[in-house]
Amino acid sequence: MTFRSMMGPCAVLLPLLLLAGCDGGVQSGNDEAMKIVASRTVMGTEDGLVATFSSGPVRKLRLQVINDRTIRVTAVATDSLDIPASLMVVAGPVKGGFTVELPEDGKVARLKTPALTAELTLVTGAVRFLDKNGKELLAEKDRGAIAPVKVLDRDYYTITQSFNPGTDEAFYGLGQHQNGVLDWNGEDLRLAQHNMDIAVPFVVSSRNYGLLWDNNSITRFGVPHDYADLDGSLKLFDAQGKEGALTATYTRDGEAKLVRRESKIDWRDLDDLANWPAEVGGTRRPDKTRDTPGQKVTWEGKVSTDKAGVHKFQLYSSGYATVFVDGKEVIHRWRQNWNPWFHNFEVALEAGKQHDIRVEWQPDGGYIGVGHQDPLPADERHALTLSSEVANALDYYVIAGDDIDGVIAGYRQLTGKSVLLPRWAYGFWQSRERYKTQAEVVDTVKEYRKRGIPLDNIVLDWNYWPEDAWGSHDFDKARFPDPAGMVEQVHKLNARFMISVWPKFYPETAHYKELDAKGYIYRRNVEKGERDWIGDGYLNAHYDPYSPEARDIYWRQMRDKLNVLKVDAWWLDNSEPDVHSNLPIEEVKLRIGPTAMGPGAAMFNSYPLMQTKAVYDGERRDDGGQRSFILTRSGFAGQQRHGMAVWSGDVVSRFVDLEHQIAAGINTSLSGLPNWTTDIGGFALEKRFEAQPMAAADQAEWRELNLRWFQFGAFSPLFRSHGQFPLREIWNIAPEGSDIYKSMVWYTKLRYRLMPYIYTLAGDTWHKDGTIMRALAQDFPADAKVKDLGTQYLFGPSLLVAPVYQQGATSRTVYLPAGANWVDFYTGAKVAGGQEVVAEAPLSRIPLFVREGAIIPTGPEVQSTAESQDGSLLLNVYAGADGSVDLYEDEGTTYGYEKGEFARIKFTWNQAAGELTIGERQGAFPGMAAKRTIRVRWIDGADAKAADFAVKGTREVVYEGGQVVVTR
Repeated sequence: MTFRSMMGPCAVLLPLLLLAGCDGGVQSGNDEAMKIVASRTVMGTEDGLVATFSSGPVRKLRLQVINDRTIRVTAVATDSLDIPASLMVVAGPVKGGFTVELPEDGKVARLKTPALTAELTLVTGAVRFLDKNGKELLAEKDRGAIAPVKVLDRDYYTITQSFNPGTDEAFYGLGQHQNGVLDWNGEDLRLAQHNMDIAVPFVVSSRNYGLLWDNNSITRFGVPHDYADLDGSLKLFDAQGKEGALTATYTRDGEAKLVRRESKIDWRDLDDLANWPAEVGGTRRPDKTRDTPGQKVTWEGKVSTDKAGVHKFQLYSSGYATVFVDGKEVIHRWRQNWNPWFHNFEVALEAGKQHDIRVEWQPDGGYIGVGHQDPLPADERHALTLSSEVANALDYYVIAGDDIDGVIAGYRQLTGKSVLLPRWAYGFWQSRERYKTQAEVVDTVKEYRKRGIPLDNIVLDWNYWPEDAWGSHDFDKARFPDPAGMVEQVHKLNARFMISVWPKFYPETAHYKELDAKGYIYRRNVEKGERDWIGDGYLNAHYDPYSPEARDIYWRQMRDKLNVLKVDAWWLDNSEPDVHSNLPIEEVKLRIGPTAMGPGAAMFNSYPLMQTKAVYDGERRDDGGQRSFILTRSGFAGQQRHGMAVWSGDVVSRFVDLEHQIAAGINTSLSGLPNWTTDIGGFALEKRFEAQPMAAADQAEWRELNLRWFQFGAFSPLFRSHGQFPLREIWNIAPEGSDIYKSMVWYTKLRYRLMPYIYTLAGDTWHKDGTIMRALAQDFPADAKVKDLGTQYLFGPSLLVAPVYQQGATSRTVYLPAGANWVDFYTGAKVAGGQEVVAEAPLSRIPLFVREGAIIPTGPEVQSTAESQDGSLLLNVYAGADGSVDLYEDEGTTYGYEKGEFARIKFTWNQAAGELTIGERQGAFPGMAAKRTIRVRWIDGADAKAADFAVKGTREVVYEGGQVVVTR
């Protein structure tokens, strides 16, 4: 039986149980169909359909049409579909424009839109999705698992759903993660907010669909559980061959202090460090971390398995950690002691064979754990499997698109537009951990201006407050005697001022007391006597942003103490939140709650969304139409609607970590968050880089690392230098006149030359749901070689960027996708697509290629985006193919663009005719240059000045808004 959802009440309420027509007649099927029907009902609703099941894990299942390309699936274990509203999603279901087909054979019900079909198989309760051509996109393996669980005496469920078993598609997105992975197919990942890890439960497939998993708790992609300890499924043998454990040797200053058998490598948490062997020494700090100078631990022996194949391992570590298997080093990592994280690796093991294993760890006050996962059948490993610890229902959205960009656009339609950042945010920022006085802040801006190096934003990091007054939003008057004057001086220098604000408070502050009196402080941290790392340690706690009133109070406190100073932007640090580093995860769940919306475990990943909401909503309401801008350490689905950017956290200063930022940035962008950045140079340093003076070899490495990271930063969505000592200003990294200094200055100036192109990309994130940092698979889906290429990307549609991430490299292999020809950015030389080339990469250069046919508009040399400009442009036409660009402009600091206050000029190159058409200007905005000079040049083969954007150009026109055709 087929009906359209708005045909009337009979069609809407028709039960499959009786298979009744609107005239009351019964349409019987065969006996098998009637058996199926006897235990299930399905009926159309005003926004989709609902099925009821009498057995299995699901009692009711609902399909809702959100729009033509998005369908929601909700499955519950009870009779009630009344579940809490989504924090991620802002779009509601539609009432019409779709078709529901109720089956006469009792087997499959269908919900159809013009772009997407959902089929519900009534025998199993499983759902599959077809595109507009009837091709399968996504299919549940089965009905999934919904199991009851109690959290703080409240009833919830754990949920798991697997799709597309055995698939070869690529899976992108899932937020930002620190392991260098682009394609998640075959990988395992825990989505849990962390200093360096951003959890966004949104997957984008190379099959051109997306899946938004609407759950706020800790979620897993891949295996639905944490990895087991080594003794979970492996046989262990110590150094003497005795089964059951490895041999652990604890040394201090090279002398063995303790040798014992250990069946686990498990020093993962603060609680574990409380049991650190007394024989090796070390002292506890106020924040309960441990000082372990000169100490080393080695675990050695053999492992064996009865399951041949590729085994997965996770090294969770900080300090120096190295793993050897059969004498071969398989992984080596360093992280700062307080910030451990996961490092995945794989090893092929033979069944029944004993394989040598050796794990070496220099703790440096850090942590370690090693986990293991047996090989999975291909159908399980290569599947889209998601599971969550705490849920009210199994709830997800499927989004269909004609391409990956269409999927991301659908995601934004579902979760909110990406609010446009102010234009200055796309300039260069200087930051440091930390400027200790207001003189340091102002003098840094002055020095940039004196040296003629462009700069738009100076950032004041944490600890500007009195030591004992975290959360007061006060300034230490001895170091910052005139905060308002400091901000005013920065503004007079044509720069902007960003300040760090945390959701953390000391109990003696008035702000803590106000929030606590209303019940909006997570008190457990204080009740446990937890002290932080400042001075001798202070009690501290975080506030609860899940209450609207708490958010209003939080913003008002910021507004009255900080916003009145005319602060331009907010750095919302620690937005995971990290209530106390390295607590056991179960304790963390207790420390970040209970929230106004439920236990901390249920809301675990959504804190950053609510924290940015507090500031964005408040500032947008109170601040006179100036664009709010938030930099936040953590992100979540839907957060793009809060005028924010994310950065990759406190990553360390190593080349391998630089490499991993590339895929991290691409996948963040594929997660629907277009504004992303890193700490250029990395945040935390090995002690050799902190030495004064630094050894010559270490200094050379430090400078090279910073330059390579800086070059990458110049082609990241946001361009931001930040880190700990050594100081990160350009002149503090390398002396003036050195090749490194000159290269940093050159790329900074290039960034500003490219601002017309970059701001067009930024404008398109709002107007066209665009993506700035693009996976090659977005633009070249037919080229299989780019499917999992995570060390290159497109900066907008025209520039291919290939960062150098290996120490000492002066060239790198670059793959140029098939489907276009390419132009060397520096030489103008043309190269055919579909091949690898070895690109020259002397220390001063990052490999860049331009798509043939591209038109890249560049502007004049300026010192900031606030500098008065006349709108003059140089159009760089990379001849050889047709091409176009739709230049976007607006006022740059207000929300006028949302009301139509913007302009576009389309430039079109016709290769055969040799004509460049400058289109009629569309739109207008306050301050727009009505008359401007446009110069044109063609890059068409070897050109010594291909990267010189100060050239006069071949043609020049005065443009006043009407169409102009320029002939080559």
